[in-house]
Amino acid sequence: MTRYDLKRLSLGLALGLLTLPVQAQESDATHWVSDSITTYVRSGPTDGYRIVGTLTAGEPVTLLETSGNYSRVQNGGGNTVWVLSSELQETPSAQVRLPALERQVAELTAELDGINEQWESRTEAQRATLETRESRIADLETRNRELDAEAEQARQTIRQLQARLDTQEEDLLMRYFMYGGGVAGAGLLVGLIVPHLPRRKRKRDRWF
Repeated sequence: MTRYDLKRLSLGLALGLLTLPVQAQESDATHWVSDSITTYVRSGPTDGYRIVGTLTAGEPVTLLETSGNYSRVQNGGGNTVWVLSSELQETPSAQVRLPALERQVAELTAELDGINEQWESRTEAQRATLETRESRIADLETRNRELDAEAEQARQTIRQLQARLDTQEEDLLMRYFMYGGGVAGAGLLVGLIVPHLPRRKRKRDRWF
Protein backbone atom coordinates (compact mmCIF):
# COMPACT_ATOMS: atom_id res chain seq x y z
CA MET A 1 0.00 0.00 0.00
CA THR A 2 1.42 3.33 -1.05
CA ARG A 3 1.59 6.52 1.02
CA TYR A 4 -1.14 7.98 -1.18
CA ASP A 5 -3.40 5.05 -0.40
CA LEU A 6 -2.79 5.51 3.34
CA LYS A 7 -3.77 9.19 3.08
CA ARG A 8 -6.94 8.28 1.22
CA LEU A 9 -7.78 5.63 3.85
CA SER A 10 -7.21 8.06 6.72
CA LEU A 11 -9.33 10.73 5.05
CA GLY A 12 -12.10 8.24 4.47
CA LEU A 13 -12.10 7.14 8.09
CA ALA A 14 -12.26 10.74 9.22
CA LEU A 15 -15.16 11.51 6.93
CA GLY A 16 -16.87 8.35 8.12
CA LEU A 17 -16.58 9.44 11.70
CA LEU A 18 -18.07 12.80 10.87
CA THR A 19 -21.05 11.20 9.13
CA LEU A 20 -21.74 8.67 11.90
CA PRO A 21 -24.77 9.57 14.05
CA VAL A 22 -23.86 10.49 17.60
CA GLN A 23 -25.32 8.04 20.12
CA ALA A 24 -25.94 10.32 23.10
CA GLN A 25 -28.09 10.59 26.20
CA GLU A 26 -30.14 13.76 26.36
CA SER A 27 -29.90 15.71 29.63
CA ASP A 28 -30.36 19.23 30.92
CA ALA A 29 -28.93 18.75 34.44
CA THR A 30 -26.53 21.29 35.84
CA HIS A 31 -22.98 20.06 36.32
CA TRP A 32 -19.79 21.75 37.36
CA VAL A 33 -16.34 21.56 35.91
CA SER A 34 -13.98 19.75 38.28
CA ASP A 35 -12.37 22.03 40.86
CA SER A 36 -8.93 20.61 40.27
CA ILE A 37 -8.51 21.53 36.63
CA THR A 38 -9.04 24.07 33.92
CA THR A 39 -10.06 21.78 31.07
CA TYR A 40 -9.82 22.10 27.33
CA VAL A 41 -13.00 21.72 25.31
CA ARG A 42 -13.43 20.42 21.78
CA SER A 43 -15.76 20.88 18.93
CA GLY A 44 -16.77 17.23 18.90
CA PRO A 45 -17.05 14.11 21.09
CA THR A 46 -13.62 12.58 20.34
CA ASP A 47 -9.97 13.45 20.79
CA GLY A 48 -9.77 14.00 17.04
CA TYR A 49 -11.78 17.20 17.17
CA ARG A 50 -9.95 20.42 17.56
CA ILE A 51 -9.69 22.31 20.82
CA VAL A 52 -11.90 25.36 20.74
CA GLY A 53 -11.32 26.80 24.22
CA THR A 54 -11.26 26.06 27.92
CA LEU A 55 -13.64 25.87 30.85
CA THR A 56 -12.59 27.27 34.18
CA ALA A 57 -12.41 25.00 37.22
CA GLY A 58 -15.65 25.16 39.18
CA GLU A 59 -17.60 26.79 36.33
CA PRO A 60 -21.27 25.71 36.18
CA VAL A 61 -22.43 24.22 32.89
CA THR A 62 -25.61 22.59 31.61
CA LEU A 63 -25.21 18.99 30.49
CA LEU A 64 -26.97 18.51 27.13
CA GLU A 65 -25.90 15.03 26.07
CA THR A 66 -23.12 12.44 26.33
CA SER A 67 -21.28 10.43 23.70
CA GLY A 68 -18.62 7.96 24.72
CA ASN A 69 -16.17 9.62 27.06
CA TYR A 70 -17.37 13.12 26.18
CA SER A 71 -20.32 15.29 27.19
CA ARG A 72 -21.78 18.24 25.35
CA VAL A 73 -22.31 21.14 27.69
CA GLN A 74 -23.43 24.74 27.54
CA ASN A 75 -21.68 27.35 29.69
CA GLY A 76 -23.07 30.56 31.12
CA GLY A 77 -22.22 32.45 27.94
CA GLY A 78 -24.40 30.16 25.82
CA ASN A 79 -21.48 28.42 24.12
CA THR A 80 -21.92 24.71 23.40
CA VAL A 81 -18.76 22.57 23.54
CA TRP A 82 -17.63 19.02 24.24
CA VAL A 83 -15.69 18.12 27.37
CA LEU A 84 -14.46 14.87 28.88
CA SER A 85 -17.19 13.47 31.14
CA SER A 86 -14.60 12.62 33.79
CA GLU A 87 -13.87 16.33 34.11
CA LEU A 88 -17.44 17.11 35.22
CA GLN A 89 -18.94 16.66 38.69
CA GLU A 90 -22.52 16.61 39.90
CA THR A 91 -21.87 18.50 43.13
CA PRO A 92 -21.44 22.27 43.25
CA SER A 93 -17.89 23.46 42.95
CA ALA A 94 -15.92 24.91 45.83
CA GLN A 95 -16.23 28.27 44.10
CA VAL A 96 -20.02 28.04 44.51
CA ARG A 97 -20.00 26.43 47.93
CA LEU A 98 -17.40 28.73 49.46
CA PRO A 99 -19.71 31.76 49.94
CA ALA A 100 -22.37 29.50 51.49
CA LEU A 101 -19.77 27.92 53.74
CA GLU A 102 -18.48 31.36 54.69
CA ARG A 103 -22.03 32.44 55.54
CA GLN A 104 -22.49 29.32 57.66
CA VAL A 105 -19.19 29.97 59.39
CA ALA A 106 -20.22 33.57 60.04
CA GLU A 107 -23.63 32.45 61.38
CA LEU A 108 -22.04 29.81 63.60
CA THR A 109 -19.46 32.32 64.80
CA ALA A 110 -22.19 34.83 65.64
CA GLU A 111 -24.20 32.12 67.40
CA LEU A 112 -21.11 31.05 69.31
CA ASP A 113 -20.41 34.67 70.29
CA GLY A 114 -24.00 34.97 71.49
CA ILE A 115 -23.64 31.78 73.51
CA ASN A 116 -20.37 33.07 74.96
CA GLU A 117 -22.00 36.38 75.88
CA GLN A 118 -24.94 34.59 77.51
CA TRP A 119 -22.59 32.28 79.37
CA GLU A 120 -20.40 35.17 80.50
CA SER A 121 -23.50 37.10 81.58
CA ARG A 122 -24.81 34.12 83.55
CA THR A 123 -21.38 33.49 85.01
CA GLU A 124 -21.05 37.14 86.03
CA ALA A 125 -24.51 37.07 87.62
CA GLN A 126 -23.66 33.87 89.49
CA ARG A 127 -20.34 35.38 90.54
CA ALA A 128 -22.09 38.50 91.85
CA THR A 129 -24.63 36.34 93.69
CA LEU A 130 -21.84 34.24 95.16
CA GLU A 131 -19.93 37.33 96.28
CA THR A 132 -23.10 38.70 97.89
CA ARG A 133 -23.70 35.41 99.69
CA GLU A 134 -20.08 35.21 100.81
CA SER A 135 -20.29 38.78 102.12
CA ARG A 136 -23.54 37.93 103.92
CA ILE A 137 -21.96 34.80 105.40
CA ALA A 138 -18.94 36.82 106.56
CA ASP A 139 -21.26 39.38 108.20
CA LEU A 140 -23.22 36.61 109.92
CA GLU A 141 -20.03 34.98 111.14
CA THR A 142 -18.81 38.31 112.52
CA ARG A 143 -22.16 38.91 114.20
CA ASN A 144 -22.08 35.36 115.58
CA ARG A 145 -18.66 35.98 117.10
CA GLU A 146 -19.92 39.23 118.61
CA LEU A 147 -22.95 37.46 120.08
CA ASP A 148 -20.69 34.73 121.46
CA ALA A 149 -18.54 37.39 123.11
CA GLU A 150 -21.63 39.13 124.51
CA ALA A 151 -22.99 35.80 125.76
CA GLU A 152 -19.68 34.98 127.46
CA GLN A 153 -19.62 38.41 129.08
CA ALA A 154 -23.22 37.92 130.21
CA ARG A 155 -22.30 34.54 131.70
CA GLN A 156 -19.38 36.11 133.57
CA THR A 157 -21.69 38.85 134.85
CA ILE A 158 -24.22 36.25 135.98
CA ARG A 159 -21.49 34.30 137.78
CA GLN A 160 -20.32 37.47 139.51
CA LEU A 161 -23.87 38.39 140.53
CA GLN A 162 -24.47 34.83 141.75
CA ALA A 163 -21.30 35.00 143.82
CA ARG A 164 -22.39 38.35 145.29
CA LEU A 165 -25.84 36.95 145.97
CA ASP A 166 -24.35 33.94 147.74
CA THR A 167 -22.16 36.27 149.83
CA GLN A 168 -25.10 38.46 150.71
CA GLU A 169 -27.14 35.41 151.72
CA GLU A 170 -24.33 34.25 153.96
CA ASP A 171 -24.07 37.73 155.49
CA LEU A 172 -27.81 37.82 156.02
CA LEU A 173 -27.77 34.42 157.70
CA MET A 174 -24.94 35.54 159.92
CA ARG A 175 -26.88 38.63 160.87
CA TYR A 176 -29.95 36.54 161.57
CA PHE A 177 -27.89 34.21 163.73
CA MET A 178 -26.26 37.11 165.53
CA TYR A 179 -29.56 38.85 166.03
CA GLY A 180 -31.23 35.69 167.27
CA GLY A 181 -28.28 34.91 169.52
CA GLY A 182 -28.37 38.44 170.94
CA VAL A 183 -32.09 38.20 171.61
CA ALA A 184 -31.70 34.81 173.20
CA GLY A 185 -28.79 36.04 175.32
CA ALA A 186 -30.70 39.12 176.42
CA GLY A 187 -33.70 37.01 177.33
CA LEU A 188 -31.51 34.62 179.28
CA LEU A 189 -29.85 37.51 181.04
CA VAL A 190 -33.19 39.04 181.92
CA GLY A 191 -34.40 35.69 183.16
CA LEU A 192 -31.40 35.45 185.42
CA ILE A 193 -31.60 39.00 186.74
CA VAL A 194 -35.32 39.38 187.36
CA PRO A 195 -35.60 36.80 190.14
CA HIS A 196 -32.95 38.56 192.12
CA LEU A 197 -34.49 41.97 191.97
CA PRO A 198 -35.99 43.20 195.31
CA ARG A 199 -39.70 43.00 195.45
CA ARG A 200 -41.73 45.93 196.65
CA LYS A 201 -43.99 45.11 199.52
CA ARG A 202 -47.53 45.46 198.77
CA LYS A 203 -49.27 48.06 200.94
CA ARG A 204 -52.27 46.83 202.77
CA ASP A 205 -55.32 48.85 202.38
CA ARG A 206 -56.72 49.88 205.62
CA TRP A 207 -60.43 50.54 206.15
CA PHE A 208 -60.19 52.05 209.47
